[in-house]
Amino acid sequence: MAPPPHHHQRTLLLFPLVFLLLLLLAPPRADAWGKEGHIMVCQIAEKYLSEKAAAAVQALLPESAGGELSAVCPWADQVRWHYHWSSPLHYVNTPQVCNFKYSRDCHNSRGEQGMCVVGAINNYTKQLYSYGQKTSYNLTESLMFLAHFVGDVHQPLHVGYEDDEGGNTIVVHWYRRKTNLHHVWDVSIIDTAIKDFYNKSMDTMVEALKMNLTGGWSDDITRWENCKNKWATCANDYAIESIHYSCNYAYKDVEQDITLGDDYFFTRYPVVEKRLAQAGIRLALILNRIFDGDKVDDIPLQVQ
Repeated sequence: MAPPPHHHQRTLLLFPLVFLLLLLLAPPRADAWGKEGHIMVCQIAEKYLSEKAAAAVQALLPESAGGELSAVCPWADQVRWHYHWSSPLHYVNTPQVCNFKYSRDCHNSRGEQGMCVVGAINNYTKQLYSYGQKTSYNLTESLMFLAHFVGDVHQPLHVGYEDDEGGNTIVVHWYRRKTNLHHVWDVSIIDTAIKDFYNKSMDTMVEALKMNLTGGWSDDITRWENCKNKWATCANDYAIESIHYSCNYAYKDVEQDITLGDDYFFTRYPVVEKRLAQAGIRLALILNRIFDGDKVDDIPLQVQ
């Protein structure tokens, strides 16, 4: 189980210039959906929050968010160097197999159980259920972590193989640019789509995803919402989905130093698009359950 934030309620550094410098000097790593991916997930989720859930989210957001959940969704990546204990919470690895088992896979490098993205989602969900009560948890951080990790578990290579660190050690060329397979799924596919399909506008891509949710995907949303565990999160199911996509799409036909171009992009982009949309819908569902009670299970999600 991920450690509760009350062990780590140290205030973020008060020296923004130092903070920025450390970020700039940190070695580049492919760790999560890129900033754009996390923002898009949360922009979708915001549209499906119930009135009561939206009010609770507004109350918990830091002032710096300007009232927008999407503004803080990349936060968990920005504090990884400071909250070192949180690094393994962004992903889970399997031992070169195309299935996920919580008891086998959800642990950090020291073998501590629950220290993976699935355990983190369940833990921060549980913490947020204490909203409105006296609690020692930092629920603002709990919300920001939860929103981020729901996005992470939907990125297929955040449930990848241990041997290649979720594709991080597989060197590829994305068209002409040298990178690694994990970064392709975090950033490159999204960036290429924004540039080629949406006139370099992330907002236009988000609007297209929202239109698909009320159009082409409308019949699928009920299945995306389906969650046997009405109190928790179904993060286990989302991880199972991701390792399936990793094996059948991300890793498929990829080897060291391969060049990935149009064939890979056009067959994989629909998966990325779908996972961003699913993450947004499911984040809204989790937050609605937490802040608006069990009754949300009896009605479908609606755009607010």
